[in-house]
Amino acid sequence: MAREHDFIERRRASWQRLESLLSTVQKGGLHRLQREEVREFGRLYQRAAADLAIARQEVRDAQLVNYLNHLAVRAHGAIYRTESGSWRKLWHFYRYDAPALFRAHRGYVLAAFLVFAGFALGGGLFVCYDEAFASVIGLSGALEQIKRGQDWTAGINGENQLVASLIMTNNLQVALGSFAFGIFAGLGTFYILAFNGLHIGGILALSVKYSFTPLLVFVCAHGVFELMAIFIAGGAGFLMGGALIAPGDRTRGEALLERGIAAIKLLSLCFPLLVVAGLIEGFLSPANVPGIFKFSVALLCAAFLVIYLAVPASRPLPPDVA
Repeated sequence: MAREHDFIERRRASWQRLESLLSTVQKGGLHRLQREEVREFGRLYQRAAADLAIARQEVRDAQLVNYLNHLAVRAHGAIYRTESGSWRKLWHFYRYDAPALFRAHRGYVLAAFLVFAGFALGGGLFVCYDEAFASVIGLSGALEQIKRGQDWTAGINGENQLVASLIMTNNLQVALGSFAFGIFAGLGTFYILAFNGLHIGGILALSVKYSFTPLLVFVCAHGVFELMAIFIAGGAGFLMGGALIAPGDRTRGEALLERGIAAIKLLSLCFPLLVVAGLIEGFLSPANVPGIFKFSVALLCAAFLVIYLAVPASRPLPPDVA
């Protein structure tokens, strides 16, 4: 009995502290704890689990064993409870994991940007130098409309919801294509980025050449998210294709499986960007509002991407980190 009493007295304070922290966690989750309290919670849980083992083997007090078992189970549940399909888990992924994944694979996204930008620049220069090149890349119709100053975006206002839906679908197809065709050692991704770069670069260059400002004003607001989504999807495609070209010390199948999972997670960053871009393109871009407002939205979108993707967020530490 004396041994049991000493054991309880030595451990009582830590059990009570764990009870206190557990009460806070159960009211609002681990994020209710301070950074150091999260660490402490993990240590106290591990200690309580060890105390439970000792109580079962040495103390053999049924009431004490039941208490410690209940305490350990509650703490374990608070730490490791699954939240599959919950909004909190989705928020955590997009708040912390997805931006970290972007930073880890930013080289692939940069490669996608350089391919797109290179062909956009080349397409723009070729079209301005020789307008016959516009027909080669399928822009002869756009060239004539730009020359006439015909603003084909003006008719979107009457069908905003339909147009927004169609735009999202089209952009999603481009993004998925950029990703999926990366399976061909990245060549399919390269083609889609080059093709879209030529077209967009050619159209923008012609708009500048003929001072066709309505198109430039139209694309600025939604273009930031839309283009970033394409670059990210292209980066995911290159990431997957790179597994076939340079698998490292793994087999190509193993490398493809590992990088494929990372690529799919990276691709998931595109979806919210494309949804927002589609809504902006369907509702704000064709709206009869001052161009300065649309350019301001573009700047806000760019600032958001810089902060969201480039600045690491301070994520909560897992409770078992000592």
